[in-house]
Amino acid sequence: MPSSTARSSRKPLAIGAGVVAAALLLGYASYTATRPDAPSSGSSSVAEGSADPQSGAYPALEKLARRDAKDPLAMGHADAPVVMVEYADFQCGYCGKFARDTEPELVEKYVEDGTLRIEWRNFPIFGEPSESAARAAWAAGQQGRFWQFHSAAYAEGAKEKGFGKDRLRALAGEAGVADLDRFTRDLVSDAARAAVKKDQEEAYGLGATSTPSFLINGRPVAGAQPTETFTEAIEAAKKAAGGAGR
Repeated sequence: MPSSTARSSRKPLAIGAGVVAAALLLGYASYTATRPDAPSSGSSSVAEGSADPQSGAYPALEKLARRDAKDPLAMGHADAPVVMVEYADFQCGYCGKFARDTEPELVEKYVEDGTLRIEWRNFPIFGEPSESAARAAWAAGQQGRFWQFHSAAYAEGAKEKGFGKDRLRALAGEAGVADLDRFTRDLVSDAARAAVKKDQEEAYGLGATSTPSFLINGRPVAGAQPTETFTEAIEAAKKAAGGAGR
């Protein structure tokens, strides 16, 4: 987890004290479950704390959805009625649980019918290996293979193999990245570092300190909650947006 000094140096987003206080939900619930030494199996997929799907959505937080149709780190229509922004770290065990167990259900139920768009934000909090994996995911995205890299990096047992240079290249190969030499160059590029920093600063600006953290049309959801929590939040956001899927 980042040091308190590092956290205190971040400038909060100019969205009002009340919203920042609400957004602290993003960091509180999942820290004990997502620290690097937390067990990766044999434990509940729900982090400590809870997320109330009926809690208020905040317009200022909803505006963090970028809705860029060319964003390679997003899936779903740019004009979908519901956007889920996901802040996650590839070394986070609970992020992996969400990626394997919950996200595919949400994709099948809501992304495919046009209701939901998922926008990924790299939020590396566990040191250099996390930073490297985040840059690698971005680099894979430059060749249209972000979500395939995401799946490979979050496969059962993948994080235990580490995220060294050779391992990241191997994961890119598994993801079907066509030009591995370009991938290697992109991985260490200033553009990769800047993109990861942008996402990271956005999360810290919200007050988030741990992963996974989500915004569903501006409604904070903290931790790898049960599928039902996400379903209820998405349905509520869909109803509030006044629309069905495309």
